Amino acid sequence: MISNRLEELRRRHARAEEGGGAERKERQHREGKLSARERIELLLDEGTFEELDKLVRHRCHNFGMQNNLIEGDGFVTGYGLIHGRLVFVFAQDFTVFGGSLSEANAQKIVKLLDLALKTGAPIIGLNDSGGARIQEGVVSLAGYAEIFLRNTISSGVVPQISAIMGPCAGGAVYSPALTDFVFMVNHTSHMFVTGPDVIKTVTHEDVTKENLGGAMTHNSMSGVAHFLAADDEDCLRSIRELMRFLPQNNLDGVPRQTTEDPENRMDQELDTLIPAESNKPYDIKDVICRVVDDGYFLEVAEHFARNIVIGFARMAGEAIGVVANQPAHLAGCLDIDSSTKGARFVRFCDAFQIPIVTFEDVPGFLPGTAQEFGGIIRHGAKLLYAYAEATVPKITVITRKAYGGAYCVMGSKHLRTDVNFAYPTAEIAVMGPEGAVNILYRRELERSTGSEESRQAKIDEYRDRFANPFVAAERGYIDDVIEPHETRPRVIRALRMLANKTDTMPRKKHGNIPL
Repeated sequence: MISNRLEELRRRHARAEEGGGAERKERQHREGKLSARERIELLLDEGTFEELDKLVRHRCHNFGMQNNLIEGDGFVTGYGLIHGRLVFVFAQDFTVFGGSLSEANAQKIVKLLDLALKTGAPIIGLNDSGGARIQEGVVSLAGYAEIFLRNTISSGVVPQISAIMGPCAGGAVYSPALTDFVFMVNHTSHMFVTGPDVIKTVTHEDVTKENLGGAMTHNSMSGVAHFLAADDEDCLRSIRELMRFLPQNNLDGVPRQTTEDPENRMDQELDTLIPAESNKPYDIKDVICRVVDDGYFLEVAEHFARNIVIGFARMAGEAIGVVANQPAHLAGCLDIDSSTKGARFVRFCDAFQIPIVTFEDVPGFLPGTAQEFGGIIRHGAKLLYAYAEATVPKITVITRKAYGGAYCVMGSKHLRTDVNFAYPTAEIAVMGPEGAVNILYRRELERSTGSEESRQAKIDEYRDRFANPFVAAERGYIDDVIEPHETRPRVIRALRMLANKTDTMPRKKHGNIPL
């Protein structure tokens, strides 16, 4: 009897590992996609995967499904290690029922999410699914809702990462949308609530699957995705790289990595990197890379809202989050998309105790009817709310412009930012000298015969008197005006000083961020 059961066990394990069979696996490969198990093997440290619920089968008896039972039911779930640290992972197997969600495999994911929450470990989902299993009706939809609930409860407690490595449509899109970071594979992954055929029927719009929900669409236009991968292997390598910067949970503390980059290193190139002319662009990433450890900056959402830059780096071996205005795009103005992008990242860093370093060069909020009608007031308030709410160590470096309400928003001293530096090139004022002079001296300039010369003189006077960092420094809004080449050691010393920082919020259920 025991030998019979052992034989049955081996047969079921083999059946689970076959998935939908060799032919369907080969079809995956022809489409440029790896199988679910191949993906897990590449993602985790070698030999560390422990599978759970390998023998689970679906319970559906509709439409002849009772005659088509496959162990695992199209989802591979379990745990393993990345860089020696525990993670939980699930992978949808498109070769089995198109990776569709059933009651049984939904319960597998729910179990995994519950375990991740109990053990304080990250959860990674590798999505490749045709959606809800139609044969099961409402129980499949209930499975999605159970997953959404756990995604929400786990938010801010353990990092959650989603990789879209095939189709992800309908209600299935909302689980990845609830997670912290979304990876997509170029040309082979797609996300949309309603597909091209339905859209054409309802709205008569003719759109391809790639244009509607492809990887570049969601990385550059919608902002749903944060990383663009060339293929499956690139996607999985990128997830492993991101994991180097993330703590296990909200109580774990940021990961450290040894570096040979001297803490007191100064970079004289920074002194001439920022143009003397305030209307000339430069790439803020050049500043970031010259300040952080080994010049390495892992950018997040690189293709979306490029007027703000967000990502991870290290200072003295310790992970930090970086937020920076980008003068090379829209002059670094804040707009709807950049405000939302920055706010979400600041809140992630705050949830997981990752210090935030801000590089500020912002002339204001982007003007125009499209922005006002689109709700720039509400969206801009998101970024303001995120900075004000954050209790992690916060350091701001004003490299050049800090005008108007945007000055307040970008980690100003008034939002409980701990240390604020400014370069001598910084211009801190209600608005730029040109706009200020036009308002302050409008009538005088209208009466003046040599109006252009007079106007320029007043612009120069305003810039000298007000648009400089010393007025703010005299009031304590700036802790010090520093030379650019000093940035790295000054920021590192500030981070060291703030290592044991504690800050509190009033007792409440939660705030009401202006969504």
